[in-house]
Amino acid sequence: MDLIVNIKLAGRKHAILEKQRIEIDDIGVKPSVRDLITAVVKQQVITYNSKPLEKNMLPFLTTEQIEGQAVSGKVGFGSIYNEQKADLAKAQETALLAFQDGMYVVFADDLELKELSDHFDLTPQTVITFIRLTFLAGSLW
Repeated sequence: MDLIVNIKLAGRKHAILEKQRIEIDDIGVKPSVRDLITAVVKQQVITYNSKPLEKNMLPFLTTEQIEGQAVSGKVGFGSIYNEQKADLAKAQETALLAFQDGMYVVFADDLELKELSDHFDLTPQTVITFIRLTFLAGSLW
């Protein structure tokens, strides 16, 4: 099943990830938020774990690679220095807990999904938006 995903950060003008199409397990046309989050996390963990570990002796980027990465706001070599693979069950548990704790919100088009048990209509044109929230820290004088 194809899914269109946006990833935003509260307080930033531009999205971190703008309408990227990802392939997830089929979760039906009326999934719960829990189903959505676990399917997206599973896809991301599989993608992360399948990246090859590279040890470049003389790393460099071409001009085209730099320009292409500059669009997303981060230019890097794409190397993974941590050789440990991500644990799918732990990643899913962490993502669900973070949602419950209000660390990020999820929208299906313009509808905010507030509870893990909420069900929503999912079509091939539905845009799922994840917004990571940042909390203000202050001090008392």
